[in-house]
Amino acid sequence: MCGFTGFWTTKSPEYDMKSVASQMVSSIYSRGPDAQDVWLDQTSGIALAHARLAVVDLSPTGAQPMHSYCGRYMIAYNGEVYNASELREELKIQGINCQGSSDTQVIIDAISAWGFAETIERLIGMFALAVWDKQDKLLFLARDRVGIKPLYWGKCGDTWFFGSQLKSFCRHPKFNPQTNLQAVQSFLQFTYVPAPMSIYQDIHKLLPGHYVVIDGSGQSKTHCYWDINSVAMSGIKKSQSDFSELELLQQTEDLLTDAVARRMVADVPLGAFLSGGIDSSLVVALMQSMSTSPIKTFSIGFTDPSYNEADHAKMVAQHLKTDHNEVYLNPAQAQQIIPQLPQWYDEPFADSSQIPTYLVSKIAREEVTVSLSGDGGDELFGGYTRYAIGQQIWGKLQRLPLDLRKLIAGGIELISPAAWDTLSKILPDSKRPRHMGDKAYKLAKILRKRSAEQYYQALVSAWQTPPVAAEVKGTGFTQPNKLDPAQDFLAWMQLQDILTYLPDDILAKVDRASMAVSLEARVPLLDHRIVEHSWQLPRSMKVRDGQGKWALRQVLYKHVPRELVERPKMGFGVPVGEWIADDKALRPWAEELLSKKMLSEHGVFDVPAIRKVWQAHLSGQTQATAQLWAVLMFQAWTQTSI
Repeated sequence: MCGFTGFWTTKSPEYDMKSVASQMVSSIYSRGPDAQDVWLDQTSGIALAHARLAVVDLSPTGAQPMHSYCGRYMIAYNGEVYNASELREELKIQGINCQGSSDTQVIIDAISAWGFAETIERLIGMFALAVWDKQDKLLFLARDRVGIKPLYWGKCGDTWFFGSQLKSFCRHPKFNPQTNLQAVQSFLQFTYVPAPMSIYQDIHKLLPGHYVVIDGSGQSKTHCYWDINSVAMSGIKKSQSDFSELELLQQTEDLLTDAVARRMVADVPLGAFLSGGIDSSLVVALMQSMSTSPIKTFSIGFTDPSYNEADHAKMVAQHLKTDHNEVYLNPAQAQQIIPQLPQWYDEPFADSSQIPTYLVSKIAREEVTVSLSGDGGDELFGGYTRYAIGQQIWGKLQRLPLDLRKLIAGGIELISPAAWDTLSKILPDSKRPRHMGDKAYKLAKILRKRSAEQYYQALVSAWQTPPVAAEVKGTGFTQPNKLDPAQDFLAWMQLQDILTYLPDDILAKVDRASMAVSLEARVPLLDHRIVEHSWQLPRSMKVRDGQGKWALRQVLYKHVPRELVERPKMGFGVPVGEWIADDKALRPWAEELLSKKMLSEHGVFDVPAIRKVWQAHLSGQTQATAQLWAVLMFQAWTQTSI
């Protein structure tokens, strides 16, 4: 796991290319603290710079940028390829002996032997990479199939920029970007900037499963080598297979075991995040079953019991006999972390679980260099609550005339969110929803929607109508979803999340938080073979009796008693809503950023709209955590020079 950056200018630069490239890579030092190096082709105007976190092959033979055995290609690469040993043997049969034991050398030598496109299609793993073809003067950029590793690219003036994080571009004298107002509006709606946009105009996120080729004339051509739409559609067609349920479960277990085993290969200490939920418990259980010593596990707790999962994680750890470590997060710690968030994310990002994700990465890094994560299980196996009940609710709503639904929505909103929370206390604890008022008002919003797509978008939006001074057209979902929601709304929602929320929120969060402390996070559930397999499973093996991840649960029950993991899904929530309203916690920080003066500075916001929501949140009339956190994170980003 590492980081890289680079540039390619079509004009003879008046600056020192090596000095600039060195400054660029120094800005992403935490992604690779073990070594930083620069390779230049002064005549061609290209620079590749790499920051190394040594995980496999700790010797100098694993250093980057790295050249191919034939000398034609140079590579700067971030990630891990888990079938490198098999590819190495294939190359050896062809008479190519890769130096050292790094997967980087295997990739670049394979490109020499098989070509760029064929090599990328054969990789199993997570990766973002830049390859320079010295002979044909071509630059190749590629990103892994599901977007585990980030890759930004674009052109400012006569210079192409590419790399793991935006902050490295800001060290280049020719990088003078403008804020992308469409990205701002989309960010306020979804709490992340959806690909292919970045927060800057003319700079893009390379889409998962794509690579781009840039030539000397300044032309770029993007190719899709793995299309999740096609994977989903073909998988659904195959789901009515000749395999029995028992056989499909065995296939699932075999794939999961192989994916975890491949990600346990490292030349440095290794552990795992453990929340006590289905996904992380399954990953840890499989790891422990293949280890002769206790696996190191790490979890975060909260003093607020409505958010705390640490006790559940501890019980799972005790059952599996792992070497368990935990830390509790309080407002004071959060207050210390929050000012650093824009430095790690480079662009506005407002998933508040970024805070505990950073902290659990930090405690893990004290003992290990690699940590496995359970991310991806919800999207692939139907784990989110909206999957289990979304289609059911939408089906019932459609039976009611739109005018009647609007009338019901108005009735719900006659009662304040705080009053709904009070009313919920008449329910038994086991059936009492957390933040009843927030859920009631979300129901009111979706009652007004005309289509399944609008309904889903309402579920995943923080601001239904982003509070911007001037509305920009073209916001909303950025990637085409080719499934038909009328035919299978659950599958449509899963695919929409894999296209957007998974790479742009979940995986971006884990990458930046872990890389901020120089920790490599690996995600076995997102092995592309598991992704493809999940789409071939019948729906009943994902959601059954209103509960998601049925297939994963059956595998997990072989290792952990179901009573230790069977509980309502909590997510990785953080009580920031309470903290920003608390004078003794984050309210002073929030008050400053949400003041009329600060909100008016950039001419972006509808200031009265935001102030109204802020006052309602403080008074308890509404619970507006997601909306306000998005504004606060944008404000914090504008105050920070990356």
